[in-house]
Amino acid sequence: MEILRLPVLSDNYIFLLHDPNQKIGAVVDPAEVRPVLEKLEFLGAELVTIFNTHHHPDHVGANRQLIQKFPQLKVYGGVEDRGRIPGQQVFLREGDRVQFADRVAEVLFVPGHTSGHIAYYFPSVALGEIGELFCGDTLFAGGCGHLFEGTPAQMVESLSKLRNLPNNTRVWCAHEYTLKNLQFAMTVDKDNADLQSRFAEVKAARSRNEATVPSMIGVEKRTNPFLRWEQPALQLAVQSQDPVETFARLRRKKDQF
Repeated sequence: MEILRLPVLSDNYIFLLHDPNQKIGAVVDPAEVRPVLEKLEFLGAELVTIFNTHHHPDHVGANRQLIQKFPQLKVYGGVEDRGRIPGQQVFLREGDRVQFADRVAEVLFVPGHTSGHIAYYFPSVALGEIGELFCGDTLFAGGCGHLFEGTPAQMVESLSKLRNLPNNTRVWCAHEYTLKNLQFAMTVDKDNADLQSRFAEVKAARSRNEATVPSMIGVEKRTNPFLRWEQPALQLAVQSQDPVETFARLRRKKDQF
């Protein structure tokens, strides 16, 4: 399974999964139709699946046009998003499995950013290989999503599920927010040597207009403050020793950053 990253809008990414053997594709969170159709034509592939993580327009904006072009495709989303995802046909719950080509993904229910948000985790198929996580706007490289419909406790539980995935899992998050996320992280965790190194690398990459997605779960665990609510330095930064309250205060600080 090949994964192609399509930049769209101002800072979104669409992810196109491609099976060159069967000449089929699946798309994760299609915000716009034209880049998807152009890439499919280039690959000579037919779209068979849309995997939506949540209902926001910058994640489902091309659903209807893609259905018109490929009427046999299946549209997947969370059961809690029933009626909010255009064309949704499959309503997924925690622990469900979905398949594309020869890979099977586990569905994770990760509310917080929205009440119905899900993620798709394709585990590695052999020892030492890389897993693939499509997490929408729950976890970002260096950050996490706004809490539009959920609570801090929900988001901590959701992020805990993602934090517990293997370190060699690639994080295909849906926005290029990494530099600003790490700028904030440096204000609350400035003595973190891993964060300092990552911040310098990301600044250099963005100066060359290079993408910083995907990230890796192992990197996020060492440098992302929104996965590190138990760390004394971050608890000191927000004057709380309670994990959920530490996360909530970090999120409020980021909202004002």
